[in-house]
Amino acid sequence: MSVNKVILVGNLGKDPELRYTAAGAAVATFSLATTDRFKDKDGNPKTEWHNIVAWKQLAEICGKYLVKGKQVYIEGRLQYRTYDDRDGNKRYVTEIVADQMQMLSRGSDEAGGGGGYSRPAAASAQTPATSDNSGPSTQYDEPPFNPDDDIPF
Repeated sequence: MSVNKVILVGNLGKDPELRYTAAGAAVATFSLATTDRFKDKDGNPKTEWHNIVAWKQLAEICGKYLVKGKQVYIEGRLQYRTYDDRDGNKRYVTEIVADQMQMLSRGSDEAGGGGGYSRPAAASAQTPATSDNSGPSTQYDEPPFNPDDDIPF
C-alpha cells in the first residue's frame, strides 16, 4: 500500500492560466504560496512556492473564480515529470495535481468565496430528502441537512 496525498492552504501567486489540450480537456496551472509561521534568523517568514495543475471541470472552475492573492485549500497528489527545453536541456518539474479545491477568502472576487469543488466520485448514494407531511405546507421548506456545511451563519 502507498499514499501520495498533498494538502496545502495558501495564496495564489498569479491568476490561473487556463488552456485546452488537443482532445479538448481543460487544464489550469497556477502557483500557490505557503508561508511558515516560524521566521528565519533575520526575522523573515519562509515562503514556499508550489506549482498546481488542475484538470477538466476543476480546471474550468479555477480559471473562472480564482485570482491572484485568493486564499485556497488544495488537495491532490505529488507528481514529478521531466521535459527537454528549447535549448535541449533536461528540466525537472515537481507539481501538485489537484483533486479538490476550496476557496477560503474572497480575494478580489466580488461574486463570493467559500465555494469549493471536488472531483465527483463514483455514483453517490445521496438522495434528496422528501417530506411526507400531510398538513398544510409552509411557504419556506427547510433544506436537507448537509453534514459538510459548517458555515456558522
